[in-house]
Order: sequence, then structure tokens, then C-alpha cells
Amino acid sequence: MDGNGGTRAARTVAGKARPRGRYPHVKVANGFAFLSGTSSRRADNTIAGADVDELGTTALDIREQTRAVIGNLRDVLAEVGAGLEDLVSVTTYLVSMNDFGGYNAVYGEFFDENGPARTTVAVHQLPHPHLLIEMSAVAVLPRSTME
Repeated sequence: MDGNGGTRAARTVAGKARPRGRYPHVKVANGFAFLSGTSSRRADNTIAGADVDELGTTALDIREQTRAVIGNLRDVLAEVGAGLEDLVSVTTYLVSMNDFGGYNAVYGEFFDENGPARTTVAVHQLPHPHLLIEMSAVAVLPRSTME
């Protein structure tokens, strides 16, 4: 329990890419789940939506990366008894706003106007040159997980 009567727990999720620093995948506090920045990086450190051929030519796919990021958010939420429907806020970081259309189309496959509040910003770069997108989020935990 924290000093305000709520609980606070940090969790790193097995089977997901290990955080690249000293932080958890998710922090639960006072009925909310705060998800750290999440990319399309897999547990084996490969990146969904990033292919490099034998000549070193790189192909990056914002749609595939967006689907993988949302899938990773879903998996982290499941670890704390929540789902995508419990998200109340999402912040998306895109390396290029030229990818906004593809990202927005995939986002719309998962959420509609009743989904979480959303902010999308352009950033100079992310922690790996093959990453096009990262998302952080906040969810309200379902009552059954707080009892």
C-alpha cells in the first residue's frame, strides 16, 4: 500500500522484450495501469515490421509495427487483468509523420471514437533505427482486479 491507501506494483512481463533500461513494462497505482513506452520489439530483440535482406536493404512497415505495438500493449494489459477496452489514454511517438496514414488506419482497426484519448507526436528518433513507432498508455483497471 502507498501512503494514500492505494497499491503500487511494477511488473516486467515474461515473454516480452526486456526493457532497455531500469523500468517496468507496467506500473499499477490507485486503480490505473501505466504502460511504459512500447515498441514492436520482440522478446528475441527482432523487430516486427523490419526486414533486412542479405544485401542489407531495409524495409520498414508502419502498419505491421503498429499492429505489433498494439498487440504488445494488449499482452502487458492482460498481465494486470485489463484489456485494450480499458485504455483511457494513448500517446504515440512516430519518427515520421509521413507514417501517420498507415498508423492511423491500423489504429482504427482496434479503436473507434469511444476508445482512449489519443495524442500523436513526431520524434527525432527512437532507441533503434528500425523502430518507426512507440506507444505509451494508461488504463483503468477493471473493478474485479482491484478487489
